[in-house]
Amino acid sequence: MNLSMARTLWVLAALIIGLGLGAALGDGQAGTTLRAIAEPVGGLWLDALKMTVVPLVFAMLFTGVTQAAEAAGGGGLAARALAWFFGLMLASAVFSVLVSPLFLQIWPVGSAETAELLARGGTGEAIPAAPPFAEWLRSFVPTNPVGAAASGAMVPLVVFALVFGLAATKLPEAPRAALTGLFDAVVQAMLVIIGWVLWAAPAGVFGLAVGVGATLGGGAFGLLGHYIALLVAVQVLLIIILYPFAKVVGGLPLGAFTRALAPVQLVAISTQSSIACLPTMVEASDKLGIPEAPRRLALPLAVSLFKITSPCANLAVIVYLASVHGVPLGLSQYAGGIAVALAVAVASAGLPGGTSFFLACVPIAAAMGVPTELLPLLLAVEVVPDIFRTIGNVTADVAVTGVLGRKAPAQHEALDNPA
Repeated sequence: MNLSMARTLWVLAALIIGLGLGAALGDGQAGTTLRAIAEPVGGLWLDALKMTVVPLVFAMLFTGVTQAAEAAGGGGLAARALAWFFGLMLASAVFSVLVSPLFLQIWPVGSAETAELLARGGTGEAIPAAPPFAEWLRSFVPTNPVGAAASGAMVPLVVFALVFGLAATKLPEAPRAALTGLFDAVVQAMLVIIGWVLWAAPAGVFGLAVGVGATLGGGAFGLLGHYIALLVAVQVLLIIILYPFAKVVGGLPLGAFTRALAPVQLVAISTQSSIACLPTMVEASDKLGIPEAPRRLALPLAVSLFKITSPCANLAVIVYLASVHGVPLGLSQYAGGIAVALAVAVASAGLPGGTSFFLACVPIAAAMGVPTELLPLLLAVEVVPDIFRTIGNVTADVAVTGVLGRKAPAQHEALDNPA
């Protein structure tokens, strides 16, 4: 068992024990004493994670923009690949904000558990009212970027980081390299801090779970099961759509695509890492007859920058939290959430699961005005949705590589009739 999996199991155990103890002890003397000790520990741990979000998001967006600009400048194929990556992630985000609310209408969050959570003050954060449209539109451009960072206003901060990164690509080589080196060092330092914080994840999740268990009792397990069902359903639907996409847009025979992808998906399930799947993706693309040039460029670029399930799954997480906390979401909240989800999907590519989960979800929640107190508990059960994140990512990687190296239908005929 690797270290990452062992830590995941410890966090999951802490969640179950914390929820169970909280539910069993309730508001009795023992329960009150336990909460008085555990909840501050959980809150401190959550605050430690949040303190890394703003510098990490800004620094990673800056380095991501400069890397993407370099790739786009490397030739027409790279530019086409980046355009497809962005377009498909945008489609993934829109798909999520359409399907996730529909899922929650068909199968709503338990009203009794939600009412109890809100009655006990379970949000821990004020829920801001939606601003008028004109004010919302102007909020995209920060009059004070430092103030936006200090207040955690993620949408204007993301816009400034993108503009700043684009401006840096126009500088001469020496100052551009200096800025890139500085922000790359910031990223590395923040990841070290996050690694330290995640080592304490079992204690932090336990502290938060005790309070939720005391508030919701056994209903807490129902909420988490409901959350897993939503995340899995949304991602499975997205994965299913990728098959006709590969056929219609990429010109890949459906049967051959399914057969070639099966070994890749098995590696994805066992490793939960797109990078670990790269050798099998190269082999699958070769079996599908995709030319060497798009294989050699698109697949490494995809595992570095293209995570099609990230906007879909991360927006579904925040839509679910909004439903739990009774936060109404309108067009402006969804638009802001999509914009931030796309930016942080690129910024968080290649990071460990727990790190990328917080890096992505906290800014999206901030952009949509949704409380984040329950995020650590959702992280504890992320091991199941994360399997489908990886399956979706590798499926999309091979499909978009097929699009970039599309052949005429006659050149694929033999693939549907293997000897």
